Amino acid sequence: MQDTNNIQSSDLKGQRALRIEKLKKLRSLGIDPYPARTYRTNSNREIVEGFDKFENKEVVLVGRLHNFRIHGKLIFADLYDDSGKIQIYVKEDELKPTQIIDKEKQTLGFADLNLTDIGDFVEVKGIITKTQRGEISILTHEFRLLAKALRPLPVKLEDKEERFRRRYVDMAVNTEVRERMKRRSLFWQAHREFLNSKGFCEVNIPVLEHVPGGGDAVPFTTHMNAIGEDFFLRISHELPLKRLIGGGFEKVYDIGARFRNEGLSDEHLPEHVAMEFYWAYADWQAGMKLVQELNSYIIDKVYAGKKKFQIREFEVDFSHDWEVIDFNEVFKKTYGVSDVYNITLDDVKELLTKHGIKFERSINVARGVDALWKKIRKTIAGPAFLINHPKFLSPLQKPSLDNPNMVERFQPIIAGSECGNGWSEVNDAIDQFDRFLEQQKLRDSGDAEAQWLDIDYVEMLEYGMPPTFGYGHAERNFWFLENVTAREGVPFPQLKMEIDELTKEIYPEAF
Repeated sequence: MQDTNNIQSSDLKGQRALRIEKLKKLRSLGIDPYPARTYRTNSNREIVEGFDKFENKEVVLVGRLHNFRIHGKLIFADLYDDSGKIQIYVKEDELKPTQIIDKEKQTLGFADLNLTDIGDFVEVKGIITKTQRGEISILTHEFRLLAKALRPLPVKLEDKEERFRRRYVDMAVNTEVRERMKRRSLFWQAHREFLNSKGFCEVNIPVLEHVPGGGDAVPFTTHMNAIGEDFFLRISHELPLKRLIGGGFEKVYDIGARFRNEGLSDEHLPEHVAMEFYWAYADWQAGMKLVQELNSYIIDKVYAGKKKFQIREFEVDFSHDWEVIDFNEVFKKTYGVSDVYNITLDDVKELLTKHGIKFERSINVARGVDALWKKIRKTIAGPAFLINHPKFLSPLQKPSLDNPNMVERFQPIIAGSECGNGWSEVNDAIDQFDRFLEQQKLRDSGDAEAQWLDIDYVEMLEYGMPPTFGYGHAERNFWFLENVTAREGVPFPQLKMEIDELTKEIYPEAF
């Protein structure tokens, strides 16, 4: 039997042509190369980890072929499913030279295995055994094709652009990427488990909004033909969830995508998954305790109790209580500012200039103070909570009783970045309306990220909303724990549309 699995053309078009010829041959023999039904009994991991239980028993396994080796009347190959690898062990006398006359079973004989290729999906039935070298294997007596692959998988895939564009290949070749995506799923599953255990109710809220509120961001715009109006993709979950609190919910959350029409970076994606929860009759201090518990639960669940993480240039240790950093005190220590809550625009510009921070001529106090804070933030490993923010940085948060110019708010700080927001909500309709008006003035003066005035939300507050704590964070927390960039941390990152020349050659009818 000729080892056609190792015959390769020097180019992708040639390799693809060889595989298409095999596809035609299979069909001419009455084999369906893409059957719908499989008969799998176990996963590869079940067999490998429970060998003593399965030894000398018949099973049916499925997966993708790798590392096909022919040694005369013996064939060895590696079979990969999502759980791991097992070796296929084929003897010529176990498979008749041709078995394909059995159209119902659709099985291949020993001489027909050269019609398969590395990358094909197959089903094998056989007895679990160990080879002379001690490798757990399935001694195969039935071999069935499940899906013929027309392109070979690369041995390695290292080019980032290629990996991101063909993420399905990336995950097939670089299994650590697929495992990361599983942890991403577990990351959000842990959120749901924790919040549900605390009595929270998950409610999915609209993605399309008339007024994009709850965040400082530029929204994406779309149009709804059915009612002939423009809508915005949500930049936050905040205002609809607080409407639910006004409607009588006491503990509510949502996990889903939000959209911010801003730049791509190692920490930001215009589309990403985020979570927000709202808790009636609780304040920011109770919320801060709950958020620390939430983070501990997630880390234990996703990383099996691991406490120390290397995140960029920081080592972050989650084994101890989080540090608490006061906004005014850190400004006093770093910049000599005695009262950040009453700082003037001239003072802000002077500090920005002195510390080499570039700024636009139209900058306002809020943007300037935020830029000064970000310079401090870059030095903090965390985990820590930043508290006592100025009111001018927090248009939707409740003022502190200790100082009306600061708000009851905290932000988790991890590896030099803000990784969430928690606050006692404003439930005074008149105060909220005045804040919206201030934000609208900023928008009118050219600040595209200032809050929009949402009059329906103000009216909701007039009907009454109880004291409420709110908190939210995005999947950036997951990217940090994984110590990867934003695009490495999602399955399909956004890229510019691009069709390569080889694709145009292979599918000329499409272009």
